[in-house]
Amino acid sequence: MFDALTARLTGVLDRIRGGGVLTEENVAEALREVRRALLEADVHVRVARTFIEDVKDRTLGERTLKGVRPGAQLVRAVHEGLVALLGGPEPAPEPDLSTGGRRRLLLLGLQGCGKTTLAAKLARRYGEQGRRIGLLGLDAHRPAAGDQLRRLAEEVAAPVRVVATGGDPRAEGPRLMAALEAEEVDAVVVDTAGRQTVDEDLMTELAALHEALRPTESWLVLDAMTGQDAVRTAEAFTARLPCTGAVLTKLDGDARGGAALSLRSITGLPIRYVGVGESVGALEVFQPERLAGRILGMGDVVTLVERAAEQAGGMDQLAADGKKLAGGRFDLEDLRDQLKRLRGLGSMHQVLDLLPGSLTRGMPEAGEGEIPVRRMTAILDSMTPEERRRPQIIDGSRRRRIARGSGTSVREVNDLLRQYESMNKMMKALKGRGKGRLPFPLG
Repeated sequence: MFDALTARLTGVLDRIRGGGVLTEENVAEALREVRRALLEADVHVRVARTFIEDVKDRTLGERTLKGVRPGAQLVRAVHEGLVALLGGPEPAPEPDLSTGGRRRLLLLGLQGCGKTTLAAKLARRYGEQGRRIGLLGLDAHRPAAGDQLRRLAEEVAAPVRVVATGGDPRAEGPRLMAALEAEEVDAVVVDTAGRQTVDEDLMTELAALHEALRPTESWLVLDAMTGQDAVRTAEAFTARLPCTGAVLTKLDGDARGGAALSLRSITGLPIRYVGVGESVGALEVFQPERLAGRILGMGDVVTLVERAAEQAGGMDQLAADGKKLAGGRFDLEDLRDQLKRLRGLGSMHQVLDLLPGSLTRGMPEAGEGEIPVRRMTAILDSMTPEERRRPQIIDGSRRRRIARGSGTSVREVNDLLRQYESMNKMMKALKGRGKGRLPFPLG
């Protein structure tokens, strides 16, 4: 995500960090390069111009910070400017589904932007918060829309109603909504029809639906990979419909950043969530401050730890696992659990994207680390629980059996066992030196 923009910005800022004093000349030169990087990332020209003026003022104006290194001062100013551009330091609040009364969340957007999948992601997210969510499909134009929503509803265990293909969503919508709300749901997420482009028929239909359903929230769903086209789509929708927020999908793809960085300034819409994958769990609250850090190559370790805690079963369990590893009590069962959690964090590209740039230099390119993790997991799955608890019993015949069962070679089994021994020795050595802890706090 934003790889090209991150590379350009970090290059510019690294150069000025190495200098001694900030002057109007070297700041202006750096900001010209920053502006060029933003425009190449498909940021709206007006947004880029305003951003540069803001950063220049933060760096050279009345807000200049005494006692801060000049290069760091510019980096800070750029970071603060990006946070402001993205909507401010605090994320937009999630809908309050705990105050009684049913909520109606209407999803709007063009065809292919990810509305149907987002409906299921929201049902899963709010379901994990203890809420019962209904899904209402009102796309009568796309033949497979109803079937797709039903499949996703089954996956997230949500009640669902869909309008028939060729039906009239404006007439059927209120009846189907009433049927869902009769099932004692806390909220209904409504998936609506889209088109390839904005047209009058679509806007008329959506305006009539909005009038008939009177939603609590109306969220515009935008494909982050379409850059300024997404912003233009947002302008067209907000001119006709009372939208209360936006959701950016496909932010895990090759997004240049223009949509995320331009949307709030151009439309005023707060970005509520971002989609970071195809699975129904790949949805995150939009965090402006964290995203600004990632754009500047600072990483987002907080999100990485939150994902790790979710995979581990909570922060307490994550802390307990860290203490166990640091105490030298580490067997192949633990290695197997850690590898499965690593895969649960997302692709290797997504994990590396959350680490500060300085920590990822020299690491394999995205994709290179995927196959080894899967093969290591297959080898460990082919072992018996006793073999994973007591690796010392794995002799030659057992190694051949494990290789056959995992579809790997004896050499790969041997390599994994050698890697495990090295890790185990390192953990015991840390304990023996009185360290007793990992190089980062877990609790």
